[in-house]
This record gives sequence, structure tokens and C-alpha cells, in this order.
Amino acid sequence: MFKTIMRIFSYLYHLALGLFLLGVGSIALFGSNLTLRLDMLPWEDPTLTYVVFFGSVLGLGSLCLAYRGKVRILFRLWTLAVFGLLAYGYFFTNFGFNDSDHFRTALLITVGALIALIGSWTKAPKKA
Repeated sequence: MFKTIMRIFSYLYHLALGLFLLGVGSIALFGSNLTLRLDMLPWEDPTLTYVVFFGSVLGLGSLCLAYRGKVRILFRLWTLAVFGLLAYGYFFTNFGFNDSDHFRTALLITVGALIALIGSWTKAPKKA
């Protein structure tokens, strides 16, 4: 039961993240004169726009495959990459937090990514 809850959390976390990034990436890619700025990530615009847009497509695709029970390793690699980028970008670079609420939000997002990473490695029950 606990493994199932962890796996569902992982799917929901990355579904929400993927849809959010797809929206942000789409607006930045297809909008006129828009610049995407995410200081915790190592890329700058225009590379950042492409990484966010196509990364979200890859993440959502890997989520769909994992949910259907096919090529689960792609989703596991996606969750590892997301957690690694968040942890590195927020806590191992000179990224500055505006206030304690900003730090708390970053911490919650990163802890959520860690829980989702662990949940992605749980085995789904075999279908009869």
C-alpha cells in the first residue's frame, strides 16, 4: 500500500511539474519578445526556453510510458534529473533567496522531488 501511494505521488508530482513547465515553455517559445529566466537552472535564454519546453515533453512522455508499464527507466532517469537540477540549483550554487518563504518553497519543491524520485523506483504490481 505504501509503495502504491509513493508511486502515485511520483506520477502526480511529475504530471503537475510537466504541465507547468510545458505551459511556461510554450509561452516563452511561442510568445513574442518574451525572455524566460529561471536563475536556479544553469542555462540562459534562448537555450533555457528549449530545455524547459522539450524537457517537459520528454518528462510527460516518460510519465505516460511508465504509467502504462513500458520503459520505466526513462521516468526514473527523469525524476533523478529533476531532483538533481533542483537540489544543485537551489542549494549548491550561489542562488540567492529573497526571504524565508522563498527558501521554504524551494525546500518543499526539492523535498517533493526527492519523494517522487523514491516513489518512481517502487515496483508496480504485475498485471494478471
